[in-house]
Amino acid sequence: MTGEKLTRAGAVYVRIREEIFRGDLRPGQRLRLVELAQRFSVSQSVVREALTRLSEQRLVRAAPQQGFSVVTVSLGDLDQLTEARIEIETIVLRRSMARGNLDWQASVVAAHHRLAGTPLVLPDGTLNGEWFAVHERFHQSLLDGCGNSHLLAAALTLRDAAALYRRWSRVVGHDFDRDIPGEHQHLADAVLRGDVDAATTLLAQHTDRTAQALRTVIADGDEGAV
Repeated sequence: MTGEKLTRAGAVYVRIREEIFRGDLRPGQRLRLVELAQRFSVSQSVVREALTRLSEQRLVRAAPQQGFSVVTVSLGDLDQLTEARIEIETIVLRRSMARGNLDWQASVVAAHHRLAGTPLVLPDGTLNGEWFAVHERFHQSLLDGCGNSHLLAAALTLRDAAALYRRWSRVVGHDFDRDIPGEHQHLADAVLRGDVDAATTLLAQHTDRTAQALRTVIADGDEGAV
């Protein structure tokens, strides 16, 4: 594939990925090559390359004879992933709090400060893509002090796997009444004062709240839409 074609495929990948995250492309929605090629003014092979990359990241499903579609929420996968994240991330956080030095604490303070100053919703009512990157940096900063690269890698891999669920908790799960800044503030405070039990409990609750918004949608009988 030529460099220009790779660049075009990359641009289409970014556009479709963001539309999935925003909920513009709904869970389970078919992604037709012809329609997307016309919309983005590229060839179908460019669109196929972008969708193949998205399927490798488990954002798009590729089925024989059926083509591509946006993934749907699996309650079983959501519950298992949430359980695994809580188990691993709380273990890693405990080790960070036991082993982290002043530089680690300063990185947590800096990451939280930036997160607190970054709006989730822009003035036009759309979600701020930058917030999600800053949010990830804050959560990684909590884990960075663990002193075990294998545990850290496992925790971050699980966080990556849950990225779509985090984005969909608002746009699909309609979890609008949540005090996310307050949750982050309480979590950061507990970490910095060295209260391990409070910090790990707050992290577990924070993680499960994200999943609960999608569980509610499924429980309401709308599983086909998620």
